[in-house]
Amino acid sequence: MATQSISPKHTLATRLAHASLATAIILQLASSQFMRHPRGATPGDWLFSVHEYVGLFALLAAFGFWLAMAARRRGISAGLLFPWLSGSRIGAVWTDIKIHLRSLMKLRLPPYEDDAPLASAVHGLGLLLMTFMALTGTIYFIGELNDATQSAFVRLDKEAHELFANLVWAYLIGHAALAVLHHYLSNLSLGEMWSLRRGQNQESE
Repeated sequence: MATQSISPKHTLATRLAHASLATAIILQLASSQFMRHPRGATPGDWLFSVHEYVGLFALLAAFGFWLAMAARRRGISAGLLFPWLSGSRIGAVWTDIKIHLRSLMKLRLPPYEDDAPLASAVHGLGLLLMTFMALTGTIYFIGELNDATQSAFVRLDKEAHELFANLVWAYLIGHAALAVLHHYLSNLSLGEMWSLRRGQNQESE
């Protein structure tokens, strides 16, 4: 009998960063629906403070995601996540889009593949979006600490943060919905990405 190590598809660092960032995003979106923004000399309420501090955590989680992506030896490559500077990779994304459209016309989903061009590119855009939101929120927080919230730069930063918030909602809902559909209709296991195991050994002859 030989012992064979079975590793999850994604590194532990990637899964931890994904869980941390996803949790922070959900808390951010939830708090944004009920918090009271600062108005003139009136500060924001406690939910606004929660929103700000969770935003700082989100920036750390996003930074950790970038580090994990740069250091990992398995998982989706950076070229698949960000194909926009390669004509061949953009062509692969377009081909994958057509495959998805043909499947949807037949009321089916294509089999899930971790390195599928379309899914990978969407994940890359999602990471860029979440990083942008965390960064703009942190810039506003720093401006607030320095009484600079009325400066042209910080006001523009705040407007960009609020404008792209709707895209975060769309991405989160779409991402979660497709993940659940693939979990039940395809070969994707949601438990794998949310697992904290390092791997397991399996005996074989």
